[in-house]
Amino acid sequence: MMMKFEMEVISKEIIKPLSPTPQHFRRYQLSFLDQVSPLVYNPLVLFYAHNICTNPKKGFSDITTISGILKRSLSYVLTHYYPLAGRLIDNTFVDCNDEGVPYSETRVKGQLLDFIQNPNPSELNYLIPFQLDKVTEITFGVQVNVFECGGIAIGACLSHQISDALSFFTFLNCWASVASGSGQAEFTSDPSFLSDRFVSANLFPPRNTSGFDTRSGITNDNIISKRFVFNASVIEALRTKYSQNDEKLPSRVEALSAFIWSRYVLGTQDPQGQQKTYAVVHAVNLRPRMEPPLPPDSFGNYYRFTMTLIPTLEDEEEERNYGVLFVKQVREQMKKIDKDYVRRIQEGANEHLDFLKDSSYRVLVKREMISFNFTSLCRFPLYDADFGWGKPTWVSSTALTFKNLVVFIDNKNGGGIEAYISLTVEDMAKFEADKELLACVNKSDG
Repeated sequence: MMMKFEMEVISKEIIKPLSPTPQHFRRYQLSFLDQVSPLVYNPLVLFYAHNICTNPKKGFSDITTISGILKRSLSYVLTHYYPLAGRLIDNTFVDCNDEGVPYSETRVKGQLLDFIQNPNPSELNYLIPFQLDKVTEITFGVQVNVFECGGIAIGACLSHQISDALSFFTFLNCWASVASGSGQAEFTSDPSFLSDRFVSANLFPPRNTSGFDTRSGITNDNIISKRFVFNASVIEALRTKYSQNDEKLPSRVEALSAFIWSRYVLGTQDPQGQQKTYAVVHAVNLRPRMEPPLPPDSFGNYYRFTMTLIPTLEDEEEERNYGVLFVKQVREQMKKIDKDYVRRIQEGANEHLDFLKDSSYRVLVKREMISFNFTSLCRFPLYDADFGWGKPTWVSSTALTFKNLVVFIDNKNGGGIEAYISLTVEDMAKFEADKELLACVNKSDG
């Protein structure tokens, strides 16, 4: 049952860096990969359900102490992550002018544990500071939501124009370590301490991207997002189901992607309709695939994607073989994302840009292909952010603004995966009614 969401904004302010950004760091150039990233905000909500207030009976009043810690530590960290306190200029660079980060606080009616026991992705959007598809020149924002029990949810948004998901998590964990008092020793007073992590434009020089629409595929119209939880035992069974004797077992993400994909195709295809071409897209982290590999904390958009053309699945009885083929073809495409692939993008960015334009045109304009996108945040450090009152009880995404998108997030207890799936209203009705899906899902929330 969906809870009735009630909240009140109690304060808004701007948090500025503790010290000014040096003049030689004032212009942060976007890389080519930044320029072609979607014009949206990436969201994350971290829930802390313990009684972190010093006097839980006072409830909201003790947020002053907690908020003071968050604001002071954020100001300190922004000195080193200087692009986050600047303003984005024309999809070209960030003016690191220290204008600061919007920071707001809200009061939420109800108990935090009640909220996360029945989460609704659409309601989670109330806990973040920005509407995801209304990107402005502001690159980062924070919203601290306080529940009646004294638990809090920290909602944050970071512009995809300057950062991928791993960069986002790295920053949040850095902020948390400073807030808890364990991280300041890792910094120096010089803002250039982390400057060697802000080198994406050197590795992927900016290009003229005119004619490429960074809003391609972004929509709120007729889209619904729901969360589906798959237990570890279910995922292990799917890994076995889609395995081949002469190959290593599919990964958790490979197996779950194959399953969700097959249920989507079987549930939504029109038996009397025209044969469709499907393009399955997986996002890939480039850092470990570069030569030499980049450190995990390198900041920017260091990702690309595979595009696998998958034939139509017409027969339920062929679903297992279809899943095996799916895993094999996706693996083959993944292997192509190597150091030579990265070098070709660096040296031939215009060719890659033409590929992006052509793919977008075929999917969105000519409708020759149906695109289905997978992004995995599994194995990323989502649950490491301890601001001084313990690690998160739960970390979530929100309802996203893309059609046919699946985001995988690790279950905190390990092994299981939460899938945030965005489909058209009509396709979601068919998808979530699928008996094979329902047999595998631990919990579906909408």
